[in-house]
Amino acid sequence: MRQLVFTLIVASVAAFASVLTSAQMKPWNNAGLTGPPAGGSAAAPRRDLSGTWDAGTGGIQPTGHVAAPFTPRGEEMARANKPGNGTRLVSVTDDNDPLSTMGDPTGFPRIVMYELRPFQIVQTPNQVLILYMFEKRWRVIWTDGRALPTNPDPRWYGYSVGRWQDDSTLVVQSVGTDYRTLLDNAGNPHSTSLRVEERYHRVNQGTMELTVTLDDPLVYTKSWTALDKLRIGLMPNGADLMEMIPSASEAAAYRRVIASQAKSR
Repeated sequence: MRQLVFTLIVASVAAFASVLTSAQMKPWNNAGLTGPPAGGSAAAPRRDLSGTWDAGTGGIQPTGHVAAPFTPRGEEMARANKPGNGTRLVSVTDDNDPLSTMGDPTGFPRIVMYELRPFQIVQTPNQVLILYMFEKRWRVIWTDGRALPTNPDPRWYGYSVGRWQDDSTLVVQSVGTDYRTLLDNAGNPHSTSLRVEERYHRVNQGTMELTVTLDDPLVYTKSWTALDKLRIGLMPNGADLMEMIPSASEAAAYRRVIASQAKSR
């Protein structure tokens, strides 16, 4: 697996942290849970997802996902992508993933499907805000009853609205994602017609499950589920998340190092 230098560094830090107990971990620059989400038995608060959450290793999908069959257009788009992992793996010097080669934004839904590292949820009377450790990005999910835009200008992180299905399940619909972003590190593509549904179900005080379903009729022959009840655990109050920001200069430096190594062989 080949990723940005900063990602490799973080992975090393996280691996080292996994041998420590929570009591030994410092209060700053937390890389996430040191094991699988433990959850808890206390009842979940009503219509409340607030807190800092982490899926542990389950949130990092370096080899991508098994997607639905492609349409002819989807096949063409997939062939054009040359990712650093998965079934279409290419050499590092041929990798054209815009995240790892240029430091482009991860985008949505990739930040959920590939780099779901620790994230914080903050709720206001008309919004649910998701603050991601990876890239230090945020998303706004409107809960004021507004409709999704029709024919919107594409955004890296799209447009999202949410509604409470019941007292413990928030259902989020998103559209208008920029086609330049990949769905995952294996280079699965999407078009601007992509529609994403996220279901955040709080099982109890310390556990949440996330299901993500994608529908993109221009690229895939049917809708498909990328994450199915992914288990996510609540992190301790006061956890300070480390900074993990992609940068164009780091991506360029990484490419130079890899290219020079390839030429020396």
